[in-house]
Amino acid sequence: MTFLNPAVLFGLIAASVPILLHFLNLRKLKKIEFSTLSFLKELQKTKIRRIKLKQWLLLLLRVLIIIFLVLAFARPTVKSFLPGSSAKTTAVFLIDNTFSMSVVDQNGSYFNQSKQLAKNLLSNFQNGDEIAVLPFYISDNYDSSPKTDFSFVKKEIDGINISHAGKTLNEALIKAGKIIYESKNFNKEIYILTDLQKNGFYNLQNELSDLSSLFAENVRIYLLNIPGKETVNLGVDDIKTENQIFEKNKTIGFTSKITNYSQTSINNNVASLFINGKRSSQQSINLAPNESKEFSFETTLADTGIISAHVELEDDDVLHDNKRYTAFYVPENLSILIVTEDSGESKFIKLALGFGTSQRFKITEINRSRLPSQNLNNFDVVCLIASGVSSYNEKLSAFVESGKSLILFPGSKSTLQNFQNTCRSLNLPMPQSAIGKINSTDSPAQFDKIDLEHPLFKDLFEDKSKNKIESPDIFYYYRLFPAKNGRSIISLFDGSSFLSEYKSGIGKILLFGSAPDFGWNTFPLKASFAPLIYKSFMYASSVSKDQNNFLAGNEITANITGGGNQIKILLPDNGTEFINTDSLTNKNFLTYNRTDNAGVYKFYSGSRLRDFISVNHDQRESDLQKASDDDFKSYLEQIGFKGSLVSISIDDDIQKTIYQSRFGTELWKYFLLLALITALLEMFVAKSSKKDLNE
Repeated sequence: MTFLNPAVLFGLIAASVPILLHFLNLRKLKKIEFSTLSFLKELQKTKIRRIKLKQWLLLLLRVLIIIFLVLAFARPTVKSFLPGSSAKTTAVFLIDNTFSMSVVDQNGSYFNQSKQLAKNLLSNFQNGDEIAVLPFYISDNYDSSPKTDFSFVKKEIDGINISHAGKTLNEALIKAGKIIYESKNFNKEIYILTDLQKNGFYNLQNELSDLSSLFAENVRIYLLNIPGKETVNLGVDDIKTENQIFEKNKTIGFTSKITNYSQTSINNNVASLFINGKRSSQQSINLAPNESKEFSFETTLADTGIISAHVELEDDDVLHDNKRYTAFYVPENLSILIVTEDSGESKFIKLALGFGTSQRFKITEINRSRLPSQNLNNFDVVCLIASGVSSYNEKLSAFVESGKSLILFPGSKSTLQNFQNTCRSLNLPMPQSAIGKINSTDSPAQFDKIDLEHPLFKDLFEDKSKNKIESPDIFYYYRLFPAKNGRSIISLFDGSSFLSEYKSGIGKILLFGSAPDFGWNTFPLKASFAPLIYKSFMYASSVSKDQNNFLAGNEITANITGGGNQIKILLPDNGTEFINTDSLTNKNFLTYNRTDNAGVYKFYSGSRLRDFISVNHDQRESDLQKASDDDFKSYLEQIGFKGSLVSISIDDDIQKTIYQSRFGTELWKYFLLLALITALLEMFVAKSSKKDLNE
């Protein structure tokens, strides 16, 4: 038997009071003999013995009343018949380190409170017990094995940091369940220290599974729910660029979605746009409770290379969701490879790009026969003005699928069949037929519809009122109809496409239906030709990661094609990590999962940039609405938890509550009942004894 209020046992001293009173009140009888009453002696002796017996019984009952009352207030508990406190214990401390725990109240941040509680819990364990410290988010190299050295456990608790990653309670509990399942100790306990965020149990309902095999009936879960306060929190939920062509000294626009996760209105907050760490634009933010709005920002690009942009809010109760990142690449010089069958076929393209005068483009021109020997990773864009089947088509497909771009024209000597073969080898729709005649001016085709919403035409016209392209005369062309993965940019009157765009892997292909040759069309003579070609190459070379919505804590995959033996990763906190590609199964792609910080991750081989990826917080973590204990019990039922749950308020005597749950049911009610029954017996015996004395 164990007492939860052992100090009350000093009250047992009071049980001596009835004994003292009993001896003090003993009656000293004077013996007087009457000869006429001698026949009553035997009768009196019998009554006196009965009276003395009742007095001793009264003494016992009065002592028992005091003992039972004292024991009731001492709160005795009974150990199980199975191994109890002497059995070894395996415990897992599940500490919520998602950024919702960064909220600060009068007792400090929820996170620091939970860490201190975890250290205080160590006093509930004895030598030989083992404890595993398991944050909600852990990196791959984190050692979650149970430890018996409590000083080391304290260091593990102190070493936990808040992460941008939004990991769920279900994910963490599965990891804890595996540790508990593998333990040989009889006592198995899981301590969950969390703010019990309502949408933090799991992401989707179909993620839940029956975990009853991990949690036996002797497993106890202690839920230590950190009480919450009324919070003020804005979160940046999204940021995207409005441009798809990035040029130095040109205007660029951004749109950012911002949500008020508070229950009160927020006025005159400020959202700022930062480009490479420099404030470039800002907006005043006014939002009603739970309202979301999109805000626009505009600035001028002053840098080249990797451009890291983020929208940042003023400080509130949660800092980790006040920034959101995106990134794009603005090359200082575009490296272009032009592949032709005849060097004269590229003259108009090179003139449009300012060949020989422009510092923007570094142009390399080769005959198609030399293409197999070229390292395409050294180029931003490949322009192919040729047709025919050869080994280079597979190489070009890999180039595009890796994230680069191809601009494809028919060669001046192309035939329908060999251009069809080229398109088929690049997974493009094949032209159905050839229309017209080379060098014939009879009935030329004209432009019909132009997709002015396409990035190629943004800012193409200085005079917005004259946003119309004069059609050239097209004497000969291939009838192309974009498939589902294609987009017609300029179409002709017969419905076919003169210029179309296709996605291939994570790269793109711009496909022209007519050669840049006077025998095929008069397009090179038109004023729109040079700016359209220029914009086509700029668009093809621009790389934006807006489409990649990577979340902190999840895996990211970087394209490191041609990266050599070692990849350097520049982390958002300016730290670096090196990875040898010899250990990779796929030398072209690197999977990286240590992404607990939000920001832009950059991948280099030597000084050459191979890829960059923006990583951001999960916006669901910004919603600080709390769940109830009943919500948690419902979740445990859904996963088939068979053990026992003990919910503990941090204002309770935590040590006492845990102690009680370990040692079974309290007996104070039974001792109080015994005290009442004993008191009734005492009343009955006292009344009977008084009657005997009177007689």
